[in-house]
Amino acid sequence: MLHLAVRMAGHRISALLAVACAVLGGAALITGTGVLAESGLRSQLPAGRLAGADVVVSSDQSFHPAGDLPIALPERGTVPAALVDRLAALPGVTAAVGDVGFPAAVLDADGRVVPAEEPRAAGHGWSSTKLLTDPKVRGTAPAGAAEVALDSATAEAAGVRAGDGVEVVAAGRSAATYRVTAVVDAPGAGILFADRTAARLSGREGGGSSDGRGSSGSNDGDGVTGRRVGGDGSGSGNSGATTGGRAGTVDLVGLRTEPGAEESVAAAARETIEDAGKAASGGAGADVIVSTGSGRGDIASPGAGAARSLLILLAGSLSGIIMMVIGFVMASALAVSIGGQRRDLALMRAVGATPRQIRRLAAAQASIIAAVAVVPGVGLGYLLAGQFRRMLVDREVIPAGLPLTYSPLPALATVLLLGLAVQVSARSAAWRTSRLPATEAVAESRSEPRTPSKIRIRAGLLLIVAAMTLSAVPLLSRTVLGAAATSMAGIIGAIGLALAGPALVRGIGDTAARRLRPGVSAPTWLAVANIRGYALRLSGVVSALAMAVVFVLTYTLAQTTVMSATAQDTRTGTLAQRSLSAPGLGGVPDGVLADVTRTDGVRAAAPVSDTTVVWEYEMFGEPEVEAASAMILTPAAPDVLDLGVRDGSLARLTGDTVAVDSEVARSRDAGVGKRIDLVLGDGSRVSPEVVAVYDRGLGFGPVAVSHDLAEGHTTAGLDQRVLVRTDGTDAALRELTELAASRPGLVLEPTDTGSGDSLGDAPATVWINLATIVVLLGYLLLSIANKLVATTAQRRNEIATLRLNGTTPRQILAMMRREAAVIGVAAVATGVLLSVVPLVLLGVGFLDRPWPAGPVWLLPAVALTVICTAFVTVELPTRQALRTAPAHALSARE
Repeated sequence: MLHLAVRMAGHRISALLAVACAVLGGAALITGTGVLAESGLRSQLPAGRLAGADVVVSSDQSFHPAGDLPIALPERGTVPAALVDRLAALPGVTAAVGDVGFPAAVLDADGRVVPAEEPRAAGHGWSSTKLLTDPKVRGTAPAGAAEVALDSATAEAAGVRAGDGVEVVAAGRSAATYRVTAVVDAPGAGILFADRTAARLSGREGGGSSDGRGSSGSNDGDGVTGRRVGGDGSGSGNSGATTGGRAGTVDLVGLRTEPGAEESVAAAARETIEDAGKAASGGAGADVIVSTGSGRGDIASPGAGAARSLLILLAGSLSGIIMMVIGFVMASALAVSIGGQRRDLALMRAVGATPRQIRRLAAAQASIIAAVAVVPGVGLGYLLAGQFRRMLVDREVIPAGLPLTYSPLPALATVLLLGLAVQVSARSAAWRTSRLPATEAVAESRSEPRTPSKIRIRAGLLLIVAAMTLSAVPLLSRTVLGAAATSMAGIIGAIGLALAGPALVRGIGDTAARRLRPGVSAPTWLAVANIRGYALRLSGVVSALAMAVVFVLTYTLAQTTVMSATAQDTRTGTLAQRSLSAPGLGGVPDGVLADVTRTDGVRAAAPVSDTTVVWEYEMFGEPEVEAASAMILTPAAPDVLDLGVRDGSLARLTGDTVAVDSEVARSRDAGVGKRIDLVLGDGSRVSPEVVAVYDRGLGFGPVAVSHDLAEGHTTAGLDQRVLVRTDGTDAALRELTELAASRPGLVLEPTDTGSGDSLGDAPATVWINLATIVVLLGYLLLSIANKLVATTAQRRNEIATLRLNGTTPRQILAMMRREAAVIGVAAVATGVLLSVVPLVLLGVGFLDRPWPAGPVWLLPAVALTVICTAFVTVELPTRQALRTAPAHALSARE
């Protein structure tokens, strides 16, 4: 069987080339997606500034839902400071360091902020140098409150050395002059203060905050941090970096061990944590973990570690559409290949081959070609994953330090998936010929079935109806998931077209034949006759090109429509004209909010920050979790933001309260007065009360938590920005500009940064999706082009017979061009028709108008590309066939 399959494949090179291209491209896409998924699961960040610690004890920076993948928590959790002494007493420990991080930045001689890798946690105590690998220290350790040490990169950028004075903004306080006592030559060392000074600045001293406001939070004994469930009721002040909720804690404990004692110390540390948990009656060590080796990377930079989850989400969101496109392309390419061998297979049936042998032969032949093409495809997939990672890094979606994980697993998964797809597609393509009686198979081998299968037509129509039904989802759910249904509906509709296409093409041919005038030209008559007689062949090409049209239109316009709706929500709901931020300082310093409110022309100002929460809820009686972005708001938020509140009031956002989007409120029974279960960004569990439900969740996110609730549960503890609403006069803008210029690191920006209707305003995630569209479109068009070339090449006998009957080469070219025109126009028309309903409903659901948002040139560009593809891939093989003498073409097997 294998020998026969090889010999048959050798005589069908042009048709099997389309299969090879489909397999190669499919292998590249599946492998690249697999590398991203594996990297999200297994890739580890470098240990960085924790490389000198053999064992690290810290809060778990992941949330572990039952039966699902971990969810990274981007905010720094804490552990009790009392653990430091207990861990230091373990056998084999040579040093135990309780490390703390807080916002800090150095100013150069011109008053500009020196860039830092992580401004939100650039400040540390001097003892953290013990966590570095072989640091080279030039100078002495800082001892006084006005002394500081710098890493060599920061010192060089600031133009200072040991003994010089330098301006430092620490923990949101005003800039102060510090004496540089040492320069530490080690990457990521940061800005180092005396340990007592670092504890005071970070708010970890005693039980109160260093700014004299006291503490309303407490350590609840869970080994991480206590949650703040009260507040002063105002919610309008800047929290600063010092919060009572973190007093008596450290970010992590780094342990240096004797040589060879790393594992035993790690085991002893786990036992110590478990004992501490039991003693604290509630599991004080339940969320505290012990990390060694590569596991230290996520602890060193929890925010960067969250990027791994993004890789998993990207791979998951791409895999579905990729597998559907690959499956479609594989099936259509093999249908052309097997269709060109119907006569050979029919003759084998006539000489006694069983239906199973026919199907095995078709599958074996396809498997041979797939085996040859999958190897370079897998290699290309690994290269594609590397290019995709570089794009993600350039767009600042993932950190540059996060590497990809390369292993044979994606290649193995690719081989298994494509092997299964090839087997199923080849056997399905040979099914009809293998099941026909031998005489009927031979009779039908010279032409295709005259009557399309009723079962196939009905299945196709059902899929089209299902697609149109699915396209109504945006009317019910104005979310990103709701918009994703538009793309899915388009693809399902295109698959339905592929099934029902023969009847459609035959109908077009019959209609055209009835309307032909008696004096019509021979090429036109021949083209119409071919459309009627070979509806199955033409419908496969039309449906493939129509899928390209549908895919590009629905996928691209879904992205741009969501982007436009998001911008519309944000623009309409933002009452403030200006935003003040200080990214280089790790957050807005203390006193800025008060200064802004005293500025002439300012009507209102309120702090706004962003964080991440994990929402635990029940859906149909089953527990579900979802990670979501969340705003941190104060009761003053209604003065600068209009979220479209439909129930309750944002002015009630004090204490343990939240506001939620109406979409999630309806689906999760989270109306006003209900309590919901959230996990904050540092892992703390809270059950806040819903005090408001709003409509503009697409622009502002599904959750808004109160400033009081988030206090003590963010890495920096500083507000990220202050939104300012003015009287709109130039004088007010000048006053704000002068205020921003008077405080180092402050950045004043307009809140209206774009219309959201152009791709120039697109966020990084949209560009990633558009890049994916381009890659998939290239694969789809290449596969379609190969299929068209193979289909045309298989018509050499037909072309030769026409020439022997007196048809001139010019007439044959004219006939083929008319067929190409029908293919191109039918593909564009059906693709647009399949896209219209989903896109109209998308526009109504998201923009309250019956058309989507997006570039106006997209449809003409797609139409031109499809029509040119049809013409070129028909014209070139036709000209090649005309170069062969008719007698020689008829004597050849292909």
